Amino acid sequence: MGRAHHRHYLVWCELGRTGLMRDEGAPYDELEKSGVMLPVSRVEVEYRAPLSYDEEVRLYTRVERVRSREVVFGYRFARPADDVTVALARTALISTDTEGRPVRLPEDVREILRRLAADPSVS
Repeated sequence: MGRAHHRHYLVWCELGRTGLMRDEGAPYDELEKSGVMLPVSRVEVEYRAPLSYDEEVRLYTRVERVRSREVVFGYRFARPADDVTVALARTALISTDTEGRPVRLPEDVREILRRLAADPSVS
């Protein structure tokens, strides 16, 4: 087929959001160690242009919305050569305990995510 498979976009989303959280002082592994999980509850991907299998892609990740028990990330996938958007995506994650029951995001993590959501330059 010669195109990047659609499942790769979800992996790239995960890499984008965990990298952003780590870079901003809220590493996902530390969150899990504290007993808070962030399972994905919703995924949307809009494919706008084809991406060849071996073509480079640049990922821009941002926090779109933060609630007490939910965070929504937005993503833009672009070709580095011409900055053409090849896909847009959004994931919603729910904060749960280790048993899968909804819990509030820890206040320090929520504050980091709120700051990111308020800063349009973060991507």
